[in-house]
Parts: sequence; structure tokens; C-alpha cells
Amino acid sequence: MRWYRKAAEQKPSLVFPLSYVAEAEFHVGRIYDQGGHGVVQDYTEAFGWYRKAANKEKRDAEYYRGRMDDQGLGVVQDYEGAGHWYRKAADRGDIRAECNLGAMYYNGQGVVQDYDEAGRWFRLAGEQGAALCQANLAHMYVNMHMYAEGATWYRKAAEQGDAGAQFDLGKLYSLGQGVPQDYIQAHLWLSLAVSRASSEEEKNKFASARQLIVGKMTAQQIAEAQRLAKEWKPKPARNLGLLIEEADDKL
Repeated sequence: MRWYRKAAEQKPSLVFPLSYVAEAEFHVGRIYDQGGHGVVQDYTEAFGWYRKAANKEKRDAEYYRGRMDDQGLGVVQDYEGAGHWYRKAADRGDIRAECNLGAMYYNGQGVVQDYDEAGRWFRLAGEQGAALCQANLAHMYVNMHMYAEGATWYRKAAEQGDAGAQFDLGKLYSLGQGVPQDYIQAHLWLSLAVSRASSEEEKNKFASARQLIVGKMTAQQIAEAQRLAKEWKPKPARNLGLLIEEADDKL
């Protein structure tokens, strides 16, 4: 922290280029944001350092400043400000910002509600491997009764291990919407969703959906679905550096 802070407090010069100072400011912000390294978590301090770095066009800082505006961390919640900074970071290719900006357009938070723009940003991030955005895009398609497109995008997220997408894909297989009706595949994806549920409530929801199709299956079909679930392994994300730890913008 001491060395980051020392670098962050330098005036940009030939010795300390603007990008160098902005990088240091960003890291000071991250330390205050997360706490640790002998530093007490302080969102107000974090926001101040992110602001300095974002004003110097540091992309990661633009994203995190938008996130803090979005969630009201260290600053009064400001959706319009969040949209502004997400847009700047998204225009520079930040996948997290692309996904969150899509959610803002979908919900009409800080921007005029625009489903076409929401879909555009979700697709852009989804094509780079962001499972959250893939699931959000699928959700939009299913809401428009475009089930085949929805199944395609749910599958992309489900294959990376997204429990919500696995649940939704399982439901489509159980109903034969966008995919041929297939209880084995439905049981498989619902079982995977159960195993990856993030809460007991979610686990019970997924298990209840699976139970609804068990009575329609033979013992052999159930055994096959269980075998497939046991052998299943998630596909690695295409963008291994993408960790949307603030992924609360699921539709």
C-alpha cells in the first residue's frame, strides 16, 4: 500500500507518466475497496481514488467508479453516473461494464430503457465468454418467445457452470421449447443446477423442478441422466481473466 500510495501522489511527468500515476491510484482504490494489507475497508476513500484514476482514463477505474455509483458504495447511489462510467469502460472493451450497461438499458436505470441496446451489450459481452451476459441475453429471447435462440445462449452459459442457466435450459428441455423435448437432458441440467445452487432456497427450487419430471421417466432414463451428470465437466470460460465478482445484474 505504501508504495502504491507514494506513486499515486506523484504529479504526472516524464519520470512518472500519467498512465503510471493512474495505475497506482487505481490500486490504492482497490485496496481501500477490498480492505486488507493492513488497511481498513473504506468505500469513500476507494471512490476518491477510483475517481482520480477514472479521470485519467484508466479503464478498470472507470468500471469500478461506475460500480460504486451503481451500488451506492462510498457515494450517494447515482444510476445516471453509473451509466456514464460503465459506458466509458464498455467503449474501451471492459466486459463487466458491457454486461452491467446492458442491464441498465434493460431495466431503464440511469438510461432510457432500450431493449435493443440491452441485447447489443449482452451479446457483445456474451460473445467474449461472459456467462452472466449469455444468460441475460437468453432470458430476453425467451421473454420474446424466441425459444431456440434462448436455448442457444442458455447452453453457452450452462456449459460454463452457471447454475441459473442450467436450470433454465433444463426447463426448456422438459417443455420442448426451442429444443426437442428430452427428459434425460432436462434431468441432467436440472441436476447440475441443484449441485451448483448458491443457496438452500435455490437448491430446493431446482430440485422441485427436477422432481416434476421424474415421474415421466423410466428407471433407465433416470440412470442415464445421472451418469451424464456425474461425467459432466464445465467448459473453461473463453475469457479466463473475466471474473464478474460484482455480478448482481442478472435479469
